[in-house]
Amino acid sequence: MSIFKSLFKKEKSPISPKQKELVQSTFGQVAPIAPQAAEIFYNKLFELDPSLKGLFKGDMKEQGNKLMTMLAAAVKGLDDMKSLVPVVQDLGKRHVDYGVTDEHYDTVAEALLYTLETGLGKDWNGEVKEAWASVYTVLAKTMKDAAKAA
Repeated sequence: MSIFKSLFKKEKSPISPKQKELVQSTFGQVAPIAPQAAEIFYNKLFELDPSLKGLFKGDMKEQGNKLMTMLAAAVKGLDDMKSLVPVVQDLGKRHVDYGVTDEHYDTVAEALLYTLETGLGKDWNGEVKEAWASVYTVLAKTMKDAAKAA
């Protein structure tokens, strides 16, 4: 069964209700510090792979706002995967034009998890990490599959 079909069947969802709740509640804790979280994310991303700086043009504060807005929409969208999937697929297709490759998604995952760990502090634990990793994996796979099909 494809990842897309499994997203629409509740009993086969790769994201459990508990994981969804953990992602949504912990994002709620990070959202109030969105500008700082975005700065942490991009600093870590460019530390992990300095070559990625070339993919970003323009004001990084504006880019940070876009990142946090997109994350908020994705986290909220976990309540309605049928609507979220086409949006994520479109994002994956657009990222091809920006020069994003499959390998970049792993670096983004590492930077995102680091950012969340930093932002959540004592509220970060193995269960929260696993929930975020699961959600990110589903979204990244959706984006990569759409990019390949484009």
